[in-house]
Amino acid sequence: MKYFNPRDLAGHVDVLLSQRGEAITLRFAEVADAEALQGYFRGLSASSRYNRLMGAASELPAGQLDRFVHIGADDGFSLVATTSHDGVETIIGEARYALDDETNSIQIGMSVDDTMQGHGIGTALLGNLTCRAAELGADRVSGDTLRSNDAMLALARKVGFSFTPTPGDWRQVRFEKKIVPAARAIPYAGQRPAAMIADANCL
Repeated sequence: MKYFNPRDLAGHVDVLLSQRGEAITLRFAEVADAEALQGYFRGLSASSRYNRLMGAASELPAGQLDRFVHIGADDGFSLVATTSHDGVETIIGEARYALDDETNSIQIGMSVDDTMQGHGIGTALLGNLTCRAAELGADRVSGDTLRSNDAMLALARKVGFSFTPTPGDWRQVRFEKKIVPAARAIPYAGQRPAAMIADANCL
């Protein structure tokens, strides 16, 4: 798979659009985002944190937070979705993907602030992650979620993911999607508004 230059973060910023037409900036998380990212996780409802972290927690564990804000740690990359009002940036969603060269695949996980759910942001995030996987040359993109996470399962089903049991954990289900070969010829999502992803048939 391809790898990008972490010094060129500005070249990997996308603009998503909510169903209300609100601009959502999607960029890589950096060390300076640690406090705001932790505040975001603390602000999620207990059920949203449980679904994202696969267990009860009041915040993102310190070790995970450290990995989330260090680009490329454990071959993982974290993205934050933000809005800006009066010059103040607020995190309203996050996503993380990890590269697996052995299977030529990308594993993903994501969440959206409870107050912003239902506005198409999750769909846009999942589509963006699929486009990033295609650009990196992955054969497929997948993720694991709890069987009780109806919202994530409905979202994955909506955009064409298939489902299989997660090996070794009966509580989870794996959602997976093969990357259409033609999608790799589509310009990287960062080169155009991610709102155009559907029109580009990247989903």
